[in-house]
Parts: sequence; C-alpha cells; structure tokens
Amino acid sequence: MDSLPTPLPPQKPGPSPAGGPALRLLTLWIAWFLAMLFHTDLGLMPLFHGLSPEIESHVDPAQLPAVFGAMLGYFLVPLAALVLIAYADTSASGWRRWRWFHLGLGLLYSVTNIAHMVVDILIPDSRLDQVLLMGVMVLIGLLINLESWRWCRAPRVVR
Repeated sequence: MDSLPTPLPPQKPGPSPAGGPALRLLTLWIAWFLAMLFHTDLGLMPLFHGLSPEIESHVDPAQLPAVFGAMLGYFLVPLAALVLIAYADTSASGWRRWRWFHLGLGLLYSVTNIAHMVVDILIPDSRLDQVLLMGVMVLIGLLINLESWRWCRAPRVVR
C-alpha cells in the first residue's frame, strides 16, 4: 500500500510580499510622475493648434541651462525614489533611514507642488486644466506623505 505524503504543519502567515505602504508608495509616485509628465504635455498642447504655449517669461535666456538642469533633477529624483523604495522594501534591513528621508522628500515635493499650484492660480492667463492637474498632483503628494508616514512607523519585516 502506497503511503500518503505527510502534510506540512500549518505555517504562520507572513506579510504579503506585494502589499503595504511600500507598494502604495510605488503606485502613488508612478501616478504623480505621470501627472507631472501630463502637466508638461498639457502645457505644450497649444503647439498642436498653431498657438504659442508661452506664458510671459521673465527668465534671462543665459539662465535657461540652469532652469533645464533643475527640471531634470526634479524629474529624476522621483525616479530614483521609485527604485530605492523597491530595494528598501525587499531588503532584510528595511532601510529605516531611507524611509525617514523619503518622508522628508515627499514633504519637500508637496511644498513645491503647492507653491506651483498657487503660482498657476495667480498667473493672469493661467489655464484651468493646468490648475486642476496641479490640484491632483498636490492630492497625490499628500497621499505620498501619508503613506510615507505609515511606512516609517511600520515595523521592520524580516524576510
């Protein structure tokens, strides 16, 4: 008679590898980044209709390389955050300092988004679609801050 395999003892369920604040942060940063790209794209839409997208600029053309460099950095930081969140969440150590730094980063981006939205509102020829999109970005940023706070307070999970 064939013996049946002995069943394994019940296992204590561990944390889901795909869940928690880190997954929500990844999703929120991707949504924020897509909204940022759409904000830029939406600003250029008048070009496709033979109109100028320019709002009166007060930037000296000699300073444009610095402006472009700052924008490049502003775009690259969230991309780096996405990668670091994934590594931190799958690391055995949990990268506690990175979690707190990330919370500060989210707060900094929220402040810059709020300032940008206020400027968009105050510009006389601002477009409602751009202001609404900045409002969405501010909301996503606040959710990033909330999830970052939860991630900072979450216990370290040993994997």
